[in-house]
Amino acid sequence: MAQYMLIMRGTDETNAAMMANIDEMMTTTRQFIEAMDKAGVYVAAEGLDDPALGVVVHFTDEAPIVTDGPYGETKELFGGYFLLDVASKEEAVEWAKRVPAVPGSKIEVRRVPGEDEVPQDSAKFGKADAYRESNGQS
Repeated sequence: MAQYMLIMRGTDETNAAMMANIDEMMTTTRQFIEAMDKAGVYVAAEGLDDPALGVVVHFTDEAPIVTDGPYGETKELFGGYFLLDVASKEEAVEWAKRVPAVPGSKIEVRRVPGEDEVPQDSAKFGKADAYRESNGQS
C-alpha cells in the first residue's frame, strides 16, 4: 500500500461556485469520505479557509517577507486535500475521479514517499530532518 494525496485545486470562479452550493457540497463530501472509509483507504482530509485570510511568507536573501493573501499571480489555489492509503496510483486516480467538485476544478494526485525512501537515519529524525541532514543542511 502507498499513500497518495488528492490535492484540490480551484480558482476564484470554482470556489465561488462551490460556496454557492456549500450545503450540497458538504453533504456529498461527507458521503465521499464515508465511502473511502468503508473501502479502507481513508487516512485524512482537510479543507482550507479562504486564501484572502492567509498570508504568504516569501524567502529571499534577506529576512523573510510576509504579505497578506495568496500569491498575486496565482490562477489556481490549493483548497484542501484527501490522503488515501491505496494499492496503486491507478487506484488513487479512480478515487480522484469521484471527488465532489464543481466544473473547472482540478484534483492533483501525488504519492507520499514512504519512510523507506528517505535517508537511513529517518527513524532517528523526522523525514524532513533526515533529508536535511543527508543534504548537508543540518
